[in-house]
Amino acid sequence: MLRFEGILTPIRAMGRLLVLVLATLLPAAAHAGEVFGPAFSQFSLTLESGQRTEAVGPLYYRQTTEWGNTLALPPLFSKFEAPDLSRTEIDFAYPLLTYDRDGTEWRWQLFQLLSFDGSADQSAHKNRQFTLFPFYFQQLSDDPKQTYHALFPIYGHLQRRLFRSEIDFVLWPLYVKTTRYATINTNGEASPPLGIASSWFTPRSGEVTTYNYVYPFFHLRYGDGLRGWQFWPVTGHELKVVTTKTNSWGDAETIPGHEKRFVLWPFYFDETRGIGSTNIEKQWTLLPLYSQMRSPRRDSTSYGWPFGVIITDDREKKYHEVDALWPLVVFAHGEGKTARRIWPLFSQAHNDTVESDFYLWPLYKYNRLHSGALDRDRTRILLFLYSHVNEKNTETGKAKHRSDFWPLYTHQTDFNGNSRLQILAPLEPILPASKSIARDYSPIWSLWRSEHNPTTHAASQSLLWNLYRHERAGVDKKCSLLFGLFQYQSGATGGNVKLFYLPLGATKTKPQPPADADKTAR
Repeated sequence: MLRFEGILTPIRAMGRLLVLVLATLLPAAAHAGEVFGPAFSQFSLTLESGQRTEAVGPLYYRQTTEWGNTLALPPLFSKFEAPDLSRTEIDFAYPLLTYDRDGTEWRWQLFQLLSFDGSADQSAHKNRQFTLFPFYFQQLSDDPKQTYHALFPIYGHLQRRLFRSEIDFVLWPLYVKTTRYATINTNGEASPPLGIASSWFTPRSGEVTTYNYVYPFFHLRYGDGLRGWQFWPVTGHELKVVTTKTNSWGDAETIPGHEKRFVLWPFYFDETRGIGSTNIEKQWTLLPLYSQMRSPRRDSTSYGWPFGVIITDDREKKYHEVDALWPLVVFAHGEGKTARRIWPLFSQAHNDTVESDFYLWPLYKYNRLHSGALDRDRTRILLFLYSHVNEKNTETGKAKHRSDFWPLYTHQTDFNGNSRLQILAPLEPILPASKSIARDYSPIWSLWRSEHNPTTHAASQSLLWNLYRHERAGVDKKCSLLFGLFQYQSGATGGNVKLFYLPLGATKTKPQPPADADKTAR
């Protein structure tokens, strides 16, 4: 497995040296809980158990929690480790260079063009991939059957890449063979690049194989009960008869057939789908004049597509729809769907589980999904300018919320009621689920951070990377201002004040008798 220890060692050393120098300059900084503003701050986390150390403004932090440890030099480097989960995530100038490991699987990539991957399959065979996209693809495996090489566009063989089970090519686009839904190399031998006759009548179970010559103009296709050909865009035909397969329960399952043909693509199509099933669909198209689809469950007729009228009668979902200039004008009514849309003026569409509305798109947009215990809605103004998301578990009654006002702030509340506010958020509203953005960039521009934990009654606020910092945990309070030149701390037994790092004295708080003791005395 590829490792980064040689690269990480100097980074770790630099971080330790930074902390050591700051601790030397600020002797008291070595004690947990001391805050010296942007220079050095060490404190307990508010929303979870753990410790966090920050130094040199937003340019260094280290965080330790029960879930894992994070070391970062934003925005150049960050490393997250969760030893119990065998997980590691490393970013170098994200998204330029990243490394991820989860158990036996690992991957590093350089701008999604150069990448190395490693994994182990169910048979414990180790596979290692190298990609220089889109020119070179390679996999080396303990199992010789899974080893492949491809040098595009000259010659190559690939497995489970580019949305296909197998790909073979010679002088692409002169010859390309693709296979879908196959068991890779079940017999340990790949078909000869130009040898069609040996395998044409013996397709492997469940696969569809296509031979392309001067792609995409001419191809031959075969599979279980399937034969097809095309000379694009002149004409083409494909026929699949009804077949059966054994499912995971050992029962025979019927696979419907189909027949498709076209002439002068994309002007004429004639297709029949679902042969052998209870819902045979027949579609006939002569673009742009006329198109019709007929089936026991649904009928649709189009006049002058895409600028004309489309009439749909869906008997299965129980609605009737009329479209014009689709998808600009849509009107539908029935149990399964109700919609009124004239884009970009307005749209109102809903069924039993989904609702979608907009007014003066993209000025206002609303979406809602209610399925099972999930009830989620999102309101947006000008796409990413403002967004508010509510997500509720209707069984437990718990909910979480997120509000973003680009680029000013992002505010989140989780299912436990923990909340966090960040002032200045240029990327978080656009990439709300990115952990790398939160690790590598959020510390740089978060001018104000505020967190509240209702379970532990803890709260914290930080301005300008701890130039001002305030913490509260129960009755304990801490406040630091101007690089710690002024500090105040209080608790159940009293408080103290520091000015220029020198204590000015302490105050004691008289212990309050318990409420039960007062009742007993009375």
